[in-house]
Amino acid sequence: MAELSSSPAQYAAAITPSDAAVLDKPTRGLYIGKTGDLTVTFRGGTKVLLSSVPVGLYPFAIKNVWATGTTASNIVGLW
Repeated sequence: MAELSSSPAQYAAAITPSDAAVLDKPTRGLYIGKTGDLTVTFRGGTKVLLSSVPVGLYPFAIKNVWATGTTASNIVGLW
């Protein structure tokens, strides 16, 4: 898998937080469109609550965005 910084994202799609669904492949980054908390599982398997994530682009390799604990919205995955 290419490293996050090796080339720009080529695909983007809205991510709906879910406690059941796992992404087909980890993201190369996330765009957060509305500030809030974000509960995610990183590619390496760590599940974490990120508090008060501001609007912006993040180089996160994410396998899942959890509904429980997530208040951020307008989340877009970048691949």
